Amino acid sequence: MASSILVTAEVAGRSGLSETVIEPGPVASGSVVLTTEQTLRRWPAPLPSGVCWVVLSEGGHDPLPLEPFLLLPAGLSGPPLARALLAALETASLRHRLQRLHGEAQAAQDRQLELARIGIALVAERDLARLLERILSSARELVCADAGSLYLLEEREGHKLLHFMLAQNDSVPVALSTWSVPVDTASIAGFVAASGDCVAVEDVRYLPRDAPYSFNPRFDQLTGYHTRSLLTVPMATRTGEIVGVLQLINRKRDRLATVASAQEAEQWVIPFSQADIAVIRALAAQAAVAIENSRLVGEIQRLFESFVRAAVMAIEQRDPTTRGHSVRVAHFTLGLARAVEQNPPPAYRHLRFSRDDLLQLRYAALLHDFGKVGVREAVLTKPKKLYPDRLQLILERFRHARRAQEVLVLRKLLEQLVALGRAPTGEDLRNLEAAVQVLREDLDLKLARVLEANEPTVLEASTAHLLHELAGTQFPGEDGEPLPLLTPEEVRWLSVPKGSLDEEERREVESHVVHSYQFLLTIPWPKRLARVPEIAYGHHEKLDGRGYPRRLRAEEIPPEVRMMTICDMYDALTAADRPYKKAVSPERALAILDEDAQKGALDRDLFRVFLEARVFASPPPSDALS
Repeated sequence: MASSILVTAEVAGRSGLSETVIEPGPVASGSVVLTTEQTLRRWPAPLPSGVCWVVLSEGGHDPLPLEPFLLLPAGLSGPPLARALLAALETASLRHRLQRLHGEAQAAQDRQLELARIGIALVAERDLARLLERILSSARELVCADAGSLYLLEEREGHKLLHFMLAQNDSVPVALSTWSVPVDTASIAGFVAASGDCVAVEDVRYLPRDAPYSFNPRFDQLTGYHTRSLLTVPMATRTGEIVGVLQLINRKRDRLATVASAQEAEQWVIPFSQADIAVIRALAAQAAVAIENSRLVGEIQRLFESFVRAAVMAIEQRDPTTRGHSVRVAHFTLGLARAVEQNPPPAYRHLRFSRDDLLQLRYAALLHDFGKVGVREAVLTKPKKLYPDRLQLILERFRHARRAQEVLVLRKLLEQLVALGRAPTGEDLRNLEAAVQVLREDLDLKLARVLEANEPTVLEASTAHLLHELAGTQFPGEDGEPLPLLTPEEVRWLSVPKGSLDEEERREVESHVVHSYQFLLTIPWPKRLARVPEIAYGHHEKLDGRGYPRRLRAEEIPPEVRMMTICDMYDALTAADRPYKKAVSPERALAILDEDAQKGALDRDLFRVFLEARVFASPPPSDALS
């Protein structure tokens, strides 16, 4: 607001008030100017804005270059003119106050909008470290604080402590290790955490004598910083639970100023206002809720991670031969996803994976085989074509067959001797031993071929032919009844052309995919992880429609499933801990995958990335499930 009346030379002294004579030209906004109509018309353009013009006019009819506040007669002077100018001064003062109030209201509205925006951003942030960074930087930005720090409340052995988490400073570098301070009156932060009160200090050098807290100058001494004004507020939830303390240091007149010296501190640092305290308290309340939510999300995440670990352990205990398979498949699949993002084939150049997408893919890979808990353990871990108890029956049957045939040979010899009426000679006994040896060798040879057929390798044609012959071979039982050397069911199992499972058992093992899917559907996945069941469901599907269980075609199989299929097949081929098959070398496994890709069963582009990025060459870390 103008402290005196500005007048041009031709009307100077006419009001009897304190005046300042000016020449036509620039005038500060909010001033009161007394001049004549003729001078106003000659005023250099552009005419000053925000000025309260009082113009003395002779009553001309030509329009003035602006609308004056007062248009008075040319000869007006003395008290009437003085009263008009005082009214103009009052009006200018009111205008100035109104403009200031409008600016304050606009600033308050802007702060409220910014506070709402910050609140939304805080709620959306789930990572605790990034959340704390955002809380502190937002608080400093709102009140133009040069520095600040943030503490979280924690409990150790029944004692509450404030754990220093973060510091920011625009004037000096901050490289502090973390520490904890007691929740007591020894420090300002400790006092605020203990009392729940807000503390605003104009200058930490002049604390009141009766202040229940003290200022620790250690940081200033170590860094050469100069702390002056301080604002410390508790971060409390709606229920009043304090989760931490937010401390802001040195509110500045100019956002770009630094406080690296005592002179700069005196020049730029000002106390925090009541409006600053109000807005920071509001932010601190939002921050407390966001921190509590982040902690709850973290606890839920850790709980779910524990559940996943337990699920993987259940799979491996059910089928110990595949120990580590789920972890390796998850590791390879995430590695392939990242490799595709870094060097995408043309068909996948728009494919991107967010943090949630990768978490979803990881869970799907870790749990893709959980359905094996629904498969009979005997089938799941069947190392050979015959179950062990069935093989023992066959071995016992061959022993009985051997004894039965020996008895037949011996009975035939006795019958001959009785018919001849003589005792056996040495030659008779040697012939008997030779005949028994031939029988033994024949049965041993057949048993060896049975044991050979029992192996989960490719069944040779000659062995398959022998099995059909043995299907009709019999030996006499205890009462002379004919008994089969091999039962039809045993012949069927031994005739499995490859692997250890017959068709029925294979279908049972393949059903683990459906079991996995049905199990995963029972979990109330959050929206960001909703596709875990779908991704896990398809890991045995092939692009040519020859996969299982749904025989999907290429267009029905999403990229995440295609990646997991490649990684699952590679690990299954190279795993060395499965008794029903021998592990193949990485080179042979890659060759097999390449053949499937060339035939259209696997995605060629994704397999090329898997190969070129050497995803298979990176083993999972030892703490892959932690």
